[in-house]
Amino acid sequence: MAERIRHDGALVVGAGLAGLTAAMAAAPARVLLLTEAPLNHGCSSAWAQGGVAAALSGDDAPELHAQDTVIAGAGLVVPEVARLLAEEGPAAVRRLAELGAPFDRKPDGAFAQSLEAAHSRARVARVKGDQAGRAIMEAVTVAALAAPHIQVKVGAKLVGLLQDATGRVRGVLAREGKEIVEITAHAVILATGGIGGLYAVTTTPAELKGEGLGLAALAGATIADPEFVQFHPTAIDIGRDPAPLATEALRGEGAKLVDAAGQPFMALYHPDAELAPRDVVARAIHAERTARRGAFLDAREAVGAHFPDEFPAVFAACMGGGIDPRVQPIPVAPACHYHMGGIATDTDGRTSLPGLYAAGECASTGVHGANRLASNSLLEAAVFGARAGRAAREECAPAAPILRAAPAPELPPEALQALRVAMSRDAGVIRDAAGLERLLGDLVALQARHGRAAALVTARLVAEAALARRESRGGHFRSDFPDAHAAERTFVTAAVRAACRAA
Repeated sequence: MAERIRHDGALVVGAGLAGLTAAMAAAPARVLLLTEAPLNHGCSSAWAQGGVAAALSGDDAPELHAQDTVIAGAGLVVPEVARLLAEEGPAAVRRLAELGAPFDRKPDGAFAQSLEAAHSRARVARVKGDQAGRAIMEAVTVAALAAPHIQVKVGAKLVGLLQDATGRVRGVLAREGKEIVEITAHAVILATGGIGGLYAVTTTPAELKGEGLGLAALAGATIADPEFVQFHPTAIDIGRDPAPLATEALRGEGAKLVDAAGQPFMALYHPDAELAPRDVVARAIHAERTARRGAFLDAREAVGAHFPDEFPAVFAACMGGGIDPRVQPIPVAPACHYHMGGIATDTDGRTSLPGLYAAGECASTGVHGANRLASNSLLEAAVFGARAGRAAREECAPAAPILRAAPAPELPPEALQALRVAMSRDAGVIRDAAGLERLLGDLVALQARHGRAAALVTARLVAEAALARRESRGGHFRSDFPDAHAAERTFVTAAVRAACRAA
């Protein structure tokens, strides 16, 4: 029998921006924050390059930001949620600055902001060109560690959710080393990140395999829009896993996408060329590479000698791969970058299961629709993480007995690698029925050998929803159904609970 720890307060799983923000916002309630990786490791927030989108300038307004968000989301954004994100965005960015995030400033003290794809204004607050995620996370981590109501437990991996007979979530199962512990709490906030680790080519930490989403699904939570996966167009193609990212801000500064002969090609695919929505750019690059013309990001004229100072992360990644971006075009390829789908929540992070909240990339509020607007991810984590924390602090633990649960099985390394290859092959930038059916066959076979691992549950939700959506929209493109015709969100469950007994 696992050891049971009783925590009198809220329990947060995940130490990215959404998790840390939720933990701080839950004050004065006591918060126990679980993270498998050391702080500022294993989370996408620290890897974000572009910055945080918000209407901070005099020529911008939240209404315009919300409008751009809705347009980018290809018909599936919930307008009132986009409006809330845009309205609360400026205050969220200023809070991050107050915590010490060193945003670039103009001589008059105003935020320096970049233009990114599908934005009608330059509204992306940045740090040293491509250092936003790291700098923001360093500031927020220091603040969270200094908060007296937060206790951090490092090295604890989520492997299950505890529930009572009504289905209410009452805590988690966590693995610490070789031991399984039960931790009960008044409320659980999942901030477990995205699904990039399910793909062979990704720009996100490999640890992020959608396991929080899968465990929530196994517990009976409703999952929204799992088929919508965003592929960043310009991962740096130098054979690394994960792939380094060439931030979209480079294209905002004027960098061009060219083929191996040096010819620009984006104008052939979209009138906005390099600043077209991400899904369009990703498919264009995929098409150029498939046609063996190659795809490169040429920033020699737009950035050139200023690379080391203006985009140090991109410069270091390129130089480490034998590419000098000051004098050479950067080879690029689409890579899994962000999951628009997730655990369905309201605007306060509440899921369909009482006691369970979710925030950040593992959640789906409907704000991203079928295609996330550039640099809305850190903003979403800050805005909705805070809302989830404030809501969860009001929860009280009921008196009902908690059911015992078994930890979900984990995939061995060779099975995980087979899964990643299959997902990139058949649930990637271009999809069709034959590939998705082949993928589902592979997933069934893996499950037969290794059990209902959380990563497999999530992968299957993505594949089944992608097969069911017989159209193309946003990040989901079906070569056998290239037209859009069904502007409806997906809501699914995978509620097959393991046998439990009352404790």
